[in-house]
Amino acid sequence: MQKEINKESIVTIKIATPDDAEELQKIYKKYVKNTAITFEVAVPSVKEFRDRITNTLKTYPYLKAVYNDKIIGYCYASKFITRAACNWSVETSIYVDGDYKQLGVGSKLYDSLEKILKEQNITNLNACISYPKIEDEYLTKNSENFHEHMGFKRVGEFHNCAYKFNNWYNMIYMEKIIGDHENNKEPIKTFDEVREIVKEKYNIC
Repeated sequence: MQKEINKESIVTIKIATPDDAEELQKIYKKYVKNTAITFEVAVPSVKEFRDRITNTLKTYPYLKAVYNDKIIGYCYASKFITRAACNWSVETSIYVDGDYKQLGVGSKLYDSLEKILKEQNITNLNACISYPKIEDEYLTKNSENFHEHMGFKRVGEFHNCAYKFNNWYNMIYMEKIIGDHENNKEPIKTFDEVREIVKEKYNIC
């Protein structure tokens, strides 16, 4: 059952820190244990979550959505492919507390993530999405629909590549182009290199 929403409160997007690991893990735990949205089958420890946040922030943004002093969602970018020629492409991930989805949290998180990644000279966003052959209690097509709403387009599908809850699931890739693919492309910048720019331009801190 969704939480009662105070319309006078607003959702703010902030930079996550390793100290947020416990709250973020609580959100993610529900996805691991109750859905096939993630193909992880064991819930990562708080320490593992802390390490993931720390390692992500060395290069990419890791953002949280805060509502009434509570973290209700998060998103981040990671390497799409480890080869250097693919530095301008990233994979995006997002998880929102299901009790607060009516606040448009996902759109706000992805909008902020995209702005930061543009400042980093990223050109391609890629989303790897679990996909049901037939919708069931563990997985619907909502993630595909959300990414379409955010401007992503489907570019490929892998069949029966994941097994969870005694079901076989597919996986789709969706992409969004956010930068120009000119020659002599400037190298990407780390998140720390654009942190002050992001704070001044978009008030994300």
